[in-house]
Amino acid sequence: MCIFCKIIAGEIPSGKVYEDETVYAFRDINPQAPTHILVVPKTHIGSVAEINADNSAVVAHIFEVIAQIAREEGLGNGYRVVSNCGADARQSVQHLHFHILGGRELTEQMA
Repeated sequence: MCIFCKIIAGEIPSGKVYEDETVYAFRDINPQAPTHILVVPKTHIGSVAEINADNSAVVAHIFEVIAQIAREEGLGNGYRVVSNCGADARQSVQHLHFHILGGRELTEQMA
């Protein structure tokens, strides 16, 4: 079981921001911006590379949740959504997750 599955199961504490039947969101323990929240599906999907017709509805719902969280966090001036996919992108946990980054003006640097 990966670390995000353990967080979802309540085996590892987290700063929960949102939870429903398919999605769990929590604050990153090493924030890269004033607001840094991870949004993950409760169903284990390894990465963006594993999104398919069978699980894409979960991903669509994640983006609805991201918009809701951004509003609740006061990110009306803008925010970034990032998902790393694979070793070259430095995906550190092999469980699909989206970073919400905001709370300040972000740099243009993406790589």
